[in-house]
Amino acid sequence: MNELPLFNESVFPFDARGVAKRFRHAAIFGALEALMDGETMRFVNDHDPLPLLGQIRQRYGDQVSIEYVARDPGNIVIDFAICLSPREQDKTPAESAPVGGGCGGGGGGCGCSGG
Repeated sequence: MNELPLFNESVFPFDARGVAKRFRHAAIFGALEALMDGETMRFVNDHDPLPLLGQIRQRYGDQVSIEYVARDPGNIVIDFAICLSPREQDKTPAESAPVGGGCGGGGGGCGCSGG
C-alpha cells in the first residue's frame, strides 16, 4: 500500500467511495467550488474517473490543477488544487465563482461510467 503524504491545513480529504453514485459529481463540484486559492482537495476513489476529469478541465480550465498521488487498481488518489490567476484573485467571490451546479448524477447523462 502506498504511503500518502500527511494532510496539512490546506489539503482537504474527499472520499468519493462514501458518496452515493447519483450524488458524486454534484458533491465533487460543490467541494471544488468551496475551495479557496491555494487549497487542495485530495480525492479518493475506487476507479479512475476519466470522464469526471474531462468535465473538471472543461468547466474550470487552469483554475484547477489535477495531479495523481496514487493510481493503483482500486485505489485512485488525485489532488485537485485551486490556482486562481492574479486577475481572478482580484474579483469578489461572486464574480469569480464558477457558474452552474452538479452534473446531474444518475440519469443526468454526465458520461461517467464508473459512478
